[in-house]
Amino acid sequence: MRERTAIEDVVAEHVTLKPAGSGNLKGLCPFHDEKTPSFHVTPSRGFFYCYGCGVGGDAISFLMRVDHLSFAESMERLAGKAGYQLRYEDAGGAHIMRPKVGVKQRLIAAHAEAALFYQEQLARPEAQIAREFLSERGFDRSAAETYGCGFAPDAWDVLTKHLQQKGFTANELTEAGLAKPARSGRLIDRFRRRLIWPITDLTGDVIGFGARRLFADDDGPKYLNTPETPLYKKSQVLYGINHAKKEIAKQGRAVIVEGYTDVMACHLAGVPTAVATCGTAFGGEHISVLRRMLMDSDEFAGEIVFTFDGDAAGQKAALRAFEDDQKFVAQTFIAVAADGMDPCDLRLARGDDAVRELVAAREPLIAFALRSVLARYDLDTVEGQVAGLRATAPMIAKIKDRSLIPGYINHLAGRIGIDVEQVRRAVASASGQRVEPPRRAPVASPDNPRWIVEREALKLAIQSPAIAGPYFDIVDETPYGHPLHAEVRKAIAAAGGASVASAGPVWISSITDSCADLGAQALVGELAVEPLRVHGEADYTYAAKTLARVQIPAVNERVESLKSRLQRVNPVEEKDEYMRLFGELISLEQHARSLREQASQAV
Repeated sequence: MRERTAIEDVVAEHVTLKPAGSGNLKGLCPFHDEKTPSFHVTPSRGFFYCYGCGVGGDAISFLMRVDHLSFAESMERLAGKAGYQLRYEDAGGAHIMRPKVGVKQRLIAAHAEAALFYQEQLARPEAQIAREFLSERGFDRSAAETYGCGFAPDAWDVLTKHLQQKGFTANELTEAGLAKPARSGRLIDRFRRRLIWPITDLTGDVIGFGARRLFADDDGPKYLNTPETPLYKKSQVLYGINHAKKEIAKQGRAVIVEGYTDVMACHLAGVPTAVATCGTAFGGEHISVLRRMLMDSDEFAGEIVFTFDGDAAGQKAALRAFEDDQKFVAQTFIAVAADGMDPCDLRLARGDDAVRELVAAREPLIAFALRSVLARYDLDTVEGQVAGLRATAPMIAKIKDRSLIPGYINHLAGRIGIDVEQVRRAVASASGQRVEPPRRAPVASPDNPRWIVEREALKLAIQSPAIAGPYFDIVDETPYGHPLHAEVRKAIAAAGGASVASAGPVWISSITDSCADLGAQALVGELAVEPLRVHGEADYTYAAKTLARVQIPAVNERVESLKSRLQRVNPVEEKDEYMRLFGELISLEQHARSLREQASQAV
């Protein structure tokens, strides 16, 4: 049997293999976690070996280890796949009875019989409701046959009796999860009056079933799955993996959907890499299965695309997936239809093209996760911006591809509407890096271009109020970035404004007396004697240009804030708000251009 088995075909049912030179193949080891392929297969010798964990052997030992089979079970599985009939002889050469088949092989055989039984029931008159369910969701008879859909009839023990007639024992049916004891003690079917999907492992063997409620008087859950059995481990099972595994390896992409009909819809619409979890959240063991299919490593990067619903539960699932994403190397994306439809509903409403376009329009999961978290905060307030930054900075710090972090720091700064450096420091802090504390702002203005201009405007109003006049008074304290400058600007307004003042000690004293801050009072004294930064005498043109320069930084900040808000508004669902903000942005940008033109020859 060893000589008649192509080991690469056996291994390829569990691991994606790539050429490794000299006729060898390599992939990610199924027996231990690794990021770089160290699992090698040599077809010419029928042997495998992992340089990472030291496990090696032939096709039989591979099956024994990967599927936890006995030697006899492995031999029987290989023989069955090759179409050979095994014969057993005693030491003298006489034929002996076939030894007892292993437990797992018996359970697999029972599931195969059950799958055929359910498929046959789907054609019967009482299964009309199940056929209508499939038809209403766009699946014809051919699709039902391709995916092995079936029907559990309205009877308590019809499958149980059928399988017992085939020679399966009560203990085997119970252990397989196909039957269960009733209150009376007799054995009854686990599934009844439901549409059935067979769930297979990587090799194509049926290991469990998913059952969908059809009748209004069925008080059970909407979906009922096989319980945990020696074959069926829900944390490892992916529905559709046997149909999708070759395309996943070929395309380097796996699409994760939420249900059986979504898998069928994707495959029929031209997205053959779709798979779904079965009654549990997508988790670490599912990742391990897909990594082997994707050859997901530092060397061969694949893609995972999640298609969660757009509702709150879908967003929660996406954020959970983001946490899991940090455990593997594949680029991870999310695809959510604008109206929140799942792939099955989308195919019904808009056709196959819409399903393909949904996956094609995927966005990085980190971008989706950031947007989902920021939606909880009012980013038009300082408090909301700070809270949003605190919530999202750790997410960026977790990104495993460090080359992406600078770009997402800029992305986050734009969405929140705050300074890039502030975001960088928050991400560095969340990463555990040492962050130097910010220096305290000095009482007097430092050598900062913005503050130099603000200081010049204040000097004009204090020393030459007649020239500063209306240019100064029409600009309130809002554009002044330095807090002491803003205090002096308010004091000038409280003293009556520059337009009605006369230069001299009385005017300076009036401003000083109007200052509520001692630092501001000291600053007025400095500004009263500090020379203006102009050659010759200051004039009205100089005053106009200086006040234009004072306003530009604040206007630019408002422009960036509006752009950030526009990013957070959906132009389709919130059209009116989007157009209002867009109009405001256009007007503000025109104002900024006008100020720049006015200030082009200023200080």
